[in-house]
Amino acid sequence: MEGGVKFVCLVGFVVLLSIAGADSAGECGKSTSPDNEAIKLAPCGSAAQDENASVSQSCCAQVKKIGQNPSCLCAVLLSNTAKMAGVNPQIAITIPKRCNLANRPVGYKCGRK
Repeated sequence: MEGGVKFVCLVGFVVLLSIAGADSAGECGKSTSPDNEAIKLAPCGSAAQDENASVSQSCCAQVKKIGQNPSCLCAVLLSNTAKMAGVNPQIAITIPKRCNLANRPVGYKCGRK
């Protein structure tokens, strides 16, 4: 009987978390997802794969916009869309510096706490 009560409590807790998470915003806010934001970084394709590639103005503009939220930028760089496009997160995270963005996330590590 005790095992059954624990199971019911666990299921109830999971359901509660699911309901609470349904309305919460993700890393990039409620209105978008990291995969949707990754599509906006199409001008950064070569710069995200080669650290010696030049970074276009349109790439820098998109990175500046997304980079205002470092956790969103990291989620974008680690998204399935970015992976399928061949983005190397270790190189892509250098783009804000290569764009000379003044308010870039300095020392921010994607995928680590």
